[in-house]
Amino acid sequence: MNDSESKLIARAKSDPAAFGALYDRYVERVYNYVYHRVGSVPDAEDLTARTFHRSLEALAAYDDRGAPFSAWLYRIAHNVVANWHRDRMRRQAVPLDAVPAEGEGPGDGLMARALTIERVRRATRSLEPDRQMLLILKLNQGLSNTEIAAVMGRSEGAIKSLYHRTLLSLREELDDEGWDGAGAAEIGDGHAEDATT
Repeated sequence: MNDSESKLIARAKSDPAAFGALYDRYVERVYNYVYHRVGSVPDAEDLTARTFHRSLEALAAYDDRGAPFSAWLYRIAHNVVANWHRDRMRRQAVPLDAVPAEGEGPGDGLMARALTIERVRRATRSLEPDRQMLLILKLNQGLSNTEIAAVMGRSEGAIKSLYHRTLLSLREELDDEGWDGAGAAEIGDGHAEDATT
């Protein structure tokens, strides 16, 4: 963590209005992480707000242990999303946009692409939460294994291993759903080199 960020955090601990600068610095990254975990703009907005509300409440207890401040925020976001998923499992509902409109068929190019994206999202969401977190931090947020290790509280070697196993699990999940192999290089093969970086 750099000096200016440390000073900003110290100021925000005694002056909640100063927390706005931290919010501005990290809101987009936290929102992107949350959105990729839940797949809904309104839910992602709500959960991002909850994440920052909780982080503001807990900021007085924040202790700089050498990890980036963003690692602390991602952990809070991870817990907020996990609680949200747990609550949703208790109240199963089918969103209206999940029901295809009459006349929509898989032959339509845009619909086929949308279905492929949805299959990958569904398969990703079926993974354990720590694996979902890893994929989002790696592929969406572009964090290095070292940064992800700090966020997840694991060694860099453990992150490399988990990433490799996660890609294999994702591929198996997609195969179980009848994945036709289109884009398979992007799931597993295409990111194999990432397991070493």
